[in-house]
Amino acid sequence: MKLNEKHGAAAGAAGRPERADWTIDQGWEQYSAEEHGVWKTLFERQCKLLPGRACDEFVRGMSELTMDAHQIPDFRRLSDLLMKRTGWQVVAVPGLVPDEVFFEHLANRRFPAGQFIRKPEQLDYLEEPDVFHDVFGHVPMLVNPVIADYIQAYGVGGLRAQQLGVLPQLARVYWYTVEFGLVQQREGLRLYGAGIASSFTESVFCLDDPSPNRIGFELERVMRTRYRIDDFQESYFVLDNLEQLLELADIDFAPLYERVSRQSELVPGDVLPGDRVITRGTGTYHRAKQQSQER
Repeated sequence: MKLNEKHGAAAGAAGRPERADWTIDQGWEQYSAEEHGVWKTLFERQCKLLPGRACDEFVRGMSELTMDAHQIPDFRRLSDLLMKRTGWQVVAVPGLVPDEVFFEHLANRRFPAGQFIRKPEQLDYLEEPDVFHDVFGHVPMLVNPVIADYIQAYGVGGLRAQQLGVLPQLARVYWYTVEFGLVQQREGLRLYGAGIASSFTESVFCLDDPSPNRIGFELERVMRTRYRIDDFQESYFVLDNLEQLLELADIDFAPLYERVSRQSELVPGDVLPGDRVITRGTGTYHRAKQQSQER
């Protein structure tokens, strides 16, 4: 599954919700047996795949939340558990929401989650984030105080970035951390990004495939780097530890935006002379895809 490039496209055919904050009732009692069955299929196959791939914090968060494989989680129960641990809650939205709404929720420790679930024929690809991506992928990491504080700080920073007209640069930081980030742990590289954790295919590709670059995280480098919204990432950025994210929460981004605006943007597969390269990718996957499209 891939996310839209922006946090905020319109909420689809439903149009603008009645509430100003775009929240809706989850309607948990209205999920069908088929919808719970899709959750079960996705949940069980990821739980079999992620041991040895997901970071310790993700595994711990899953354990503390005690999600049930047999049914889509009730946001009310999740919020009760999260509130006790890190002060977060999960609120239902109909799909992608406008940027300012998204940031306002995060800044106030509310995680907006799509309440719909993909169809059985969409198990491996979905354009919009659904309840499996948002809840299975994101919520376990919100149990961790570092991630909980970082995502709140991102919400505050997003509101500021909108005012400065530099949102694309900040969005890249979110993309390459919260959505598609890797972290170095004692046992080796592990994933923590929700876009990977909720994807059966990318959770293998990001760690095992020789094609992508795996590069040490450097903030300005990431802010300059475009990303893929239509396929696996060509480069993944690796934290030395999750605590690095808290350092970002204390940085004054204004001078960074100024410096980055004077530098050229980088394409997703670029490797620079100054990069701390953990794995130099072969690029074979994306090159083969491009060649097949050109035929």
